[in-house]
Amino acid sequence: MKFSRSPAVRVGVSIAVATGLYGVSFGALSVASGLDLWQTMALSLLLFSGGSQFAFIGVVGGGGSGVAAMSASALLGIRNAVYGMQMNALLRPRRWRRLAAAQVTIDESTATATGQSDPLEQARGFWTAGVGIYILWNAFTLVGALVGNALGDPARWGLDGAAVAAFLGLLWPRLKAREPAAIAVVCALVTLLAVPFVPSGVPILIAAAVAGLLGWFSRGPSREGLEPDVDPYSSEERA
Repeated sequence: MKFSRSPAVRVGVSIAVATGLYGVSFGALSVASGLDLWQTMALSLLLFSGGSQFAFIGVVGGGGSGVAAMSASALLGIRNAVYGMQMNALLRPRRWRRLAAAQVTIDESTATATGQSDPLEQARGFWTAGVGIYILWNAFTLVGALVGNALGDPARWGLDGAAVAAFLGLLWPRLKAREPAAIAVVCALVTLLAVPFVPSGVPILIAAAVAGLLGWFSRGPSREGLEPDVDPYSSEERA
């Protein structure tokens, strides 16, 4: 099958465009949180994980320390390590491709690859989605950062709390079962109770620890939470 006619490539391209466009919001919110253009681009190019990036600027924008921001970001990035082990066994990249694959292993590239049964299509889907999102996400992050700089003082436009709102927008659609929703509510309450007593950024770490304990003692399915958070093939199945 030709590359251009590959089902996995078509899905990879579509999800790359949809996800990449969202980089505009990250770029704008990052400079609104106090990071400059170069810091924003470095964070996007090197970290390259939307949830972790929004968590980082959310803590920084709220006045938290760099350690608290990095800790919150790292906690959310742990899942990519699990995806990396899965993709390494599935695709078996060699030499420089191993480093490239590690950089573009995210929810979308993992979901696009694992949704295919043919090994060639798995590889095509992974690289198309991963590289496509990396290029577009960073390009639109630059656009968003430039637009954000032009806006001036973020508080004037009410953007000082927008990073938190954007992060909640990413999280909420993923709470599809009762147990994760209940854990999220408990962690929100823990965060609110901790805010008056600890430095900014620390409440999210306390909430993460509580979520870890609740998850550890959970009686839910053992595989729940190990799968990517996106399903790029759902629309095709309905069609």
